[in-house]
Amino acid sequence: MARSIIIIGAGMGGMAAGIYGQLNGYETQIFEMHTKPGGQCTSWQRKGYAFDPCIHHFFGCKSGSSVCQMWHELGALPRELVNIEECTAVASPGGKIFVDYYDLERLKGTLLKLSPADSKMIEQYIGLIKTFANNKIDDVISSGSFWKMATIFPVMLSIQKWTKMDMRPFAEGFSDPFLCKGFALLIYANPDAPLFFHLMRHAGGMSGDIQWPVGGAAEFAKSIERRYLALGGTVHYSSKVEKILIENDRAVGVKLIDGSEHRADIIISNADGRKTIFDMLDGKYINETIRGYCAPLSDETPFAVDVFLGINRDLFGEPSSLVLLLEQPVTIANHKYESIEAQLYGFDKSMAPAGKGTIKVELPASYAYWKQLYNDDREKYKQEKQKVAEQVIEILESHFHGIKNQVEVIDVCTLLTWERYMGGTQGWFNLPNRKLDFSMREDLSDKKFKTTLPGLSNFYFVGVWATAMGSLAHNANSGKTIIRRICKKDNKEFKAQP
Repeated sequence: MARSIIIIGAGMGGMAAGIYGQLNGYETQIFEMHTKPGGQCTSWQRKGYAFDPCIHHFFGCKSGSSVCQMWHELGALPRELVNIEECTAVASPGGKIFVDYYDLERLKGTLLKLSPADSKMIEQYIGLIKTFANNKIDDVISSGSFWKMATIFPVMLSIQKWTKMDMRPFAEGFSDPFLCKGFALLIYANPDAPLFFHLMRHAGGMSGDIQWPVGGAAEFAKSIERRYLALGGTVHYSSKVEKILIENDRAVGVKLIDGSEHRADIIISNADGRKTIFDMLDGKYINETIRGYCAPLSDETPFAVDVFLGINRDLFGEPSSLVLLLEQPVTIANHKYESIEAQLYGFDKSMAPAGKGTIKVELPASYAYWKQLYNDDREKYKQEKQKVAEQVIEILESHFHGIKNQVEVIDVCTLLTWERYMGGTQGWFNLPNRKLDFSMREDLSDKKFKTTLPGLSNFYFVGVWATAMGSLAHNANSGKTIIRRICKKDNKEFKAQP
């Protein structure tokens, strides 16, 4: 009789664990609290406009890469993809614009036109991108494989200086004031983001490994669900797990909020780590390390507020991502901004009705501020969301003249929206505490981050809690990794394809 696996949550890690479990002869079933698959990999429709809070840059599109192979195994590829031309663009209040094109000749020409005096810095930047592209660092990092990391160790050693640098200090190498300020904001308008990630992303876009899946996150998640169901897996929607059942320090099943119990040989959680550890397991299987992972998160959270706009304007030809530098700092929801970044979906006609466009603006903000508003006065919470949208529209008006009168749909979600939708800690930001100073190498090799809990057998984590990485590829790969580990423990040959 085949061994059975219960998976909590139909996110990327959970569905991947289900697919690889089915491929390797296990009987799997997924219990999902929501009504559809994907977890945080989701999008929704409002009057014909698609609003996607999840996908920014989709890695794994290049044939022959390990991540591309995994997407094929999961049923996410092949699919219709759009090749984006630029990484990010930055616009000044005076109308000057820097487009960080993936094509290096075009990029070099753009930079030299903006600042001929920075030719040496520009050559250095172009050279770094080439180094990352030629050594396939993007594929190795996205694969999550420690052994693949070892193959590029000499290259990583040679560029060690740049892997430890953030965007701001690198940008300060430009003499041109606009480039100095704008370059620092090329990663989600965050000057403290690692330069390493920008170079990896740029190399991926240049090689065609980063593209956009037409239809966005919801369609992407549904394709993986179809693969799982075709392999004989079962998903129980609207089925929230309340407790993980334990006997003699072994995970043996789950109890749902309706009181029903379901048994299995192995339990895998794709749910929020803190809720799993303290609510589903009553905090019984922790040590000081796990307690540290569960420490409170920083109050300042990226992508804390999403403002979605459906507008009566064709955005085709606009940059996919545009950072707007503000003439004067603006306070929005108790937070001061000197720039905002807008995602413009003119490249995907499925994201809006014909001749119209969808815009997303993501804002870092205080979780505590929104939490207190929500708890104290729901009407004021709604009013503040509306005010945020109005302020964002005013900022966009300065660049897209006339857009204020073209807005047809407004939808604003906060971390509190994510808490209701996902049941996680602090909204979507379900990562372990980052104050522990994780290195990328340790995260990928799973030496510092564990997928199990001390003293508890037949239990595993997948998803962001297991990887400490927020990408779809890493989360999906965590499901593959866990099933490979279970196969090894059961003395079975791991199979990735039927």
